[in-house]
Amino acid sequence: MNLLLIAYRILTHERARNALAISGIFIAILLIFLQLGFYASVPRSGMLFYDAMRFDILLTSKSYVFEGQPFSFPRRRLYQALSLPEVVRAMPVYHNIGRWLNTEARLARDVFVVGFNPSDPVFNVDDIERQTAVLRYSDIILVDVATRSQFGPIVPGRRVEIEQRAVTIGGVYDLGTRSRIERPGVILTSDLNFVRIFTQQQLNEINLGLVLLNSGTDPNEVAARLQSILPPDTRVFTRIELALHETGYWVQLTSIGLIFGFGTIIAVVVGSVILNQTLTAQITRNLPQYATLKAMGYSDHYLVGIVVLLATIMVMISYVPAVVTAILIYAVIRRITSLPAEMTIPRLIGVLSIAWTMSVASALLSLRAMRRADPADLF
Repeated sequence: MNLLLIAYRILTHERARNALAISGIFIAILLIFLQLGFYASVPRSGMLFYDAMRFDILLTSKSYVFEGQPFSFPRRRLYQALSLPEVVRAMPVYHNIGRWLNTEARLARDVFVVGFNPSDPVFNVDDIERQTAVLRYSDIILVDVATRSQFGPIVPGRRVEIEQRAVTIGGVYDLGTRSRIERPGVILTSDLNFVRIFTQQQLNEINLGLVLLNSGTDPNEVAARLQSILPPDTRVFTRIELALHETGYWVQLTSIGLIFGFGTIIAVVVGSVILNQTLTAQITRNLPQYATLKAMGYSDHYLVGIVVLLATIMVMISYVPAVVTAILIYAVIRRITSLPAEMTIPRLIGVLSIAWTMSVASALLSLRAMRRADPADLF
């Protein structure tokens, strides 16, 4: 007798009960997608700022924590890096948190300000490159289009105050640098305008050093040489090392990894419980039918195959709408929070593997009820 046909008959015999069970599994799988989406996108959002920059190697302070807390180190370290023949360019970047005053609404909000030399090709973003000439003028800034409305209208020509200094919005750009929850506004300006806004900072103390190498050069080899010649006050990162460092910070040193990682585990447990209870209830209700199959000579392994196939079908039916719903929710998350929540092929495969493993494990646990399916139960 065909296993698939039997599993299909069992599934369609009690449509309402099975539809309710499939709905529960759908919610569990959707929850796994959402938890993994947050778990991956929050560390990824920290790299968006760096992904928009041109560099092969990044120099930071030895006290560097993450992109939002880089601390500072001497600018002369860039000149030392330029002593290597493989280094083409070394560019300083400054950033700090400033107080933006919205005079219309009489509100003051923190804003992230980035300073750089307009002559340096720091950003690999068309919106910014087209407007770098504007930053050569005094007290001119560029504002991210994702800046929250509480800062007032983001229009060129508007005069605002940052750190009690009047500046003019010279243009807008789209960088999508960070979550609006954590960083509601990101401002770009020239290095000279930067020290005018933050009078306590000097140009000889930088926050980041962007190092460009000759094409074909191995960044790992140059990074090792730089680390050997630079003093201990400077750290050297390749892009891969930087990504690992940022991810490690968000996942291991903040509550984000714990919250979303634990949430994923809870989602798997919930889905397993729902599936196990559903299969156990089905087996219990259909014990005479299973006993009949055993009386007809079908082995326990055959009956196990029916239950495993049934669980797999239920998970697959739940998986497809969960994927579609997760993609739609990811789009809403990107629009509201600017987090880079996106569906990826590895995540699709990973969640499918988790769901299938969950279904098989639940099916095997539910077989305790089937052991009672003795042919004598028919009489």
